[in-house]
Amino acid sequence: MNKATEILKKVRKIEIKTKQISKHLFSGEYSSAFKGRGMSFSEVREYQYGDDIRDIDWNVTARSNTPHVKVYEEERELTVIFVIDVSKSSFFGTRHQFKSDINTEICATMGFSALTNHDKVGAILFTDRVEKYIPPKKGRNHLLRIIRELIYFEPQGTGTNIAEALKYLNGVVKKRSIAFVMSDFMASAYETELKIVSRRHDVIGIRVFDDLESTLPNVGLVTIKDAETREEHLIDTGSKRVREQYARFFSEKSEYFYSSFKKSGANIVSINTREDYVKSLMRFFKSRHKK
Repeated sequence: MNKATEILKKVRKIEIKTKQISKHLFSGEYSSAFKGRGMSFSEVREYQYGDDIRDIDWNVTARSNTPHVKVYEEERELTVIFVIDVSKSSFFGTRHQFKSDINTEICATMGFSALTNHDKVGAILFTDRVEKYIPPKKGRNHLLRIIRELIYFEPQGTGTNIAEALKYLNGVVKKRSIAFVMSDFMASAYETELKIVSRRHDVIGIRVFDDLESTLPNVGLVTIKDAETREEHLIDTGSKRVREQYARFFSEKSEYFYSSFKKSGANIVSINTREDYVKSLMRFFKSRHKK
């Protein structure tokens, strides 16, 4: 089997699986959760009793000496941006799938839901830098291109810089969008950028992690390799102190993730590689729809 055939086969396999999930489970939920959230400016009219004073257009009001308000209407077309961590740490998983595999399937599933609702889809792939930007467009072929990139993209960076990706998103996507930020979030120093981005975009953080990242098993002396730096270290997993340090590191990153998103007003979805991501996303959609 040549390279091109192999790529087409893998992309087609993911398309078949995720398109069915999207069709039967997510299309309606997606529409309920996101449609009508975006509002675009329509016109200016004279102030009427009961209007929200926050909508007053002070420039027009000053020129006319009569209070006027801005009128908004629902945006019929939304823009969905996937901001995806493609660093080496995403190629990890001890159960059924790598984190990168789950990220790809979630993107495909949500992407097909967006296409069903006639929305545009784009992607930003990042490591310790922005690796690739795919501008939002409609259409199946465009989404398949994003899926193909996620499967076969070879990043240049070695680390993870979420702040840089968020800064890039805010700079390149001017129109309000639904931004799914996908990572294990084993990083820090992105709270400020997240707050800034959340003022313009509807941000959802999707955190995919593995059990082994939270709890180090007691298996004696082992050699571990850092997925991003490629450095090897000999550690004693039989040491309680070592296991506690390992657990504390994961706990600190988790707390920073939850705290940062809460302060910014953004939504979160946390997915364990041993769990069914479909159930996690369904719970998110239902809770969001209720709100």
